[in-house]
Amino acid sequence: MNELPQQLVNGLLLGSMYGLVAIGYTMVYGIVQLINFAHGEIFMTGAFGALTVYVYILPDGTTMWVALPLMLLGAIVVAVTVAVGAERFAYRPLRGAPRLAPLITAIGLSLALQQAVWAWYPEAKSARSFPQIDGGPFHIGNVTIQTGDIFLLVAAPVSMAVLAYFVMKTRTGRGMQATAQDPDTAKLMGVNTDRIIVIAFALGAVFAAVGALANGLKYGQIDFRMGFILGLKAFTAAVLGGIGNIYGAMIGGVVLGIAETLATAYVADIPGMDQFGSQSWADVWAFILLILVLLLRPQGLLGERVADRA
Repeated sequence: MNELPQQLVNGLLLGSMYGLVAIGYTMVYGIVQLINFAHGEIFMTGAFGALTVYVYILPDGTTMWVALPLMLLGAIVVAVTVAVGAERFAYRPLRGAPRLAPLITAIGLSLALQQAVWAWYPEAKSARSFPQIDGGPFHIGNVTIQTGDIFLLVAAPVSMAVLAYFVMKTRTGRGMQATAQDPDTAKLMGVNTDRIIVIAFALGAVFAAVGALANGLKYGQIDFRMGFILGLKAFTAAVLGGIGNIYGAMIGGVVLGIAETLATAYVADIPGMDQFGSQSWADVWAFILLILVLLLRPQGLLGERVADRA
């Protein structure tokens, strides 16, 4: 039990990363009722965008504190470009089609993006090392925080605060809420729903890019397959919190991250359960939690969409 504070912090950090990616799922679903299963690959392309800036654009010897904002900018540019392109050329033509059509398209786009990075990005057929921030780790009582986690600790709450202000206080944010509630009526009231949908995809990609940079800094490497499992877990977080609820996405991510970390750390201590506590079972426990929530509270932890309360 002496390790419990450390495990809670580990879970909070992991869950914050899930939550950042989950916001993209929940924003798109809340507005166009689409599960964008290619969002995990948008996260992945953001990570490679950040690496591209560091390896191929910045001069040798650039310190990470100087490189970090430029890497974040590169991640955002690449992720937003891919997301907006997907909306315009893959999803918009299918907006009036049966729901199965865009779902299959999203899965196909996910595979296509993986293979495109695998085929065309230099040395992407194996994991690429990711630059790290020097210094640390930092110790607060019994809790140790790695230097790579500092970015996530700052970025996650700042991102949520900016998103909350944008959605609730800006004209575009109110347009997003109106479009989520009733797109036909919003269009009659003068809201450009096509523009709102593009903004939703772009904002989701921005948060995915932040999460991608945090992931690279935390684990020290990136891979063209990294978006698949993390995307599924982020989708799980969105469902846990209440799909379509932006605050629920972050809360669901934190709950999922803490549950996954605690299960991995402590299940093995239960008599007869030692084989279920390894890191290889982390994904299993995450989806067991999803099944339990869907059985007991299928609308998610927060349930209703933010737009429905506005």
